[in-house]
Amino acid sequence: MSPLDPIEERLAEAWPPACWSDVTVLLAVSGGADSVAALRALTRLQGNGPGELVVGHVNHGLRAAESDADERFVREQCHRWGVSCEVERLAPGQLDARSGDGREAAARRARYQRLRAMAERRGARYVVTAHTADDQAETILHHILRGTGLAGLAGIRRARSLGPAATLIRPMLGFRRAELVGYLKALDQPYREDQTNRDLGLTRNAIRHQLLPQLAQRYNVQVVDALLRLGRLAGEAQQVIDAQVRGLMDRGVSVDRDGSMTVCRRSLEGQPDYLVRATLMAAWRARAWPCQAIGHAEWQTLADMVGGKTPEATIRCMPGGIRAEQRGDRLLLRPPWGPQGVLEAKKP
Repeated sequence: MSPLDPIEERLAEAWPPACWSDVTVLLAVSGGADSVAALRALTRLQGNGPGELVVGHVNHGLRAAESDADERFVREQCHRWGVSCEVERLAPGQLDARSGDGREAAARRARYQRLRAMAERRGARYVVTAHTADDQAETILHHILRGTGLAGLAGIRRARSLGPAATLIRPMLGFRRAELVGYLKALDQPYREDQTNRDLGLTRNAIRHQLLPQLAQRYNVQVVDALLRLGRLAGEAQQVIDAQVRGLMDRGVSVDRDGSMTVCRRSLEGQPDYLVRATLMAAWRARAWPCQAIGHAEWQTLADMVGGKTPEATIRCMPGGIRAEQRGDRLLLRPPWGPQGVLEAKKP
């Protein structure tokens, strides 16, 4: 085998083949430069390992003939490089009811749902996406603009669970987009360009093509590096907090047979509001309760109930229908559905 390209060497350092070359890996490939670069590099790094590299492509159908052309391109590249290809197509009109950023978010959720299904079908241990350092900087800045906490400042996580058996991993976060385009040019490797990525009506595109260049020109030429450094520091701090939260959850949060949760107020007594809120958020997410509509004010209300800052027997109805009741030294949190996820009838 010929010597590795510097991009391939760096990827091998970021995600050593010894960690994955003997298992099934599902690589999400859209056809764009980042994911095609990941395909070429991982194909080289896998070599003759006993595992299998599988490409997963989701055709959202948002750009009609262009979406179908992306799919054909991905299939052709997989055939060219001897890689298995899984394709999922969204039903026609599935995302048509949405527009702008709402449709982009819906497409992203649908994409991860389909990738998880592919991973389960193929028995993949890892699902890989080709998010880059530029994606990370854009995400952090986007979070800042819309309002965020420490976890949001940490940006895109390098790894997280994607279902019971697969881990979602993003080994390309240390690469700039321009580096990967240069890598593909050196290989004479074609890739697809999504014209909707130039649509400045979408927030992410405006951040990428307008705001970040303006910030670099007028305030700090190294703004991307500054955002990445902020993300790393926030991530380190979040890890410390997460460890504390796990301990508080173990001591103070229990799940009842009826699907409700009980928070022992004494176990959280004397803790800073930030940690109390973080513990409640973690418990909420562990139960997969809806939390998109819950803002800082609602989390602080719950923290006040835990800390005894509200009158005894206070009851609040949280977004999603979760009922919070302060009862003695406990905070009871009860969803409007039973332990099997069935919506319960309201009592007369």
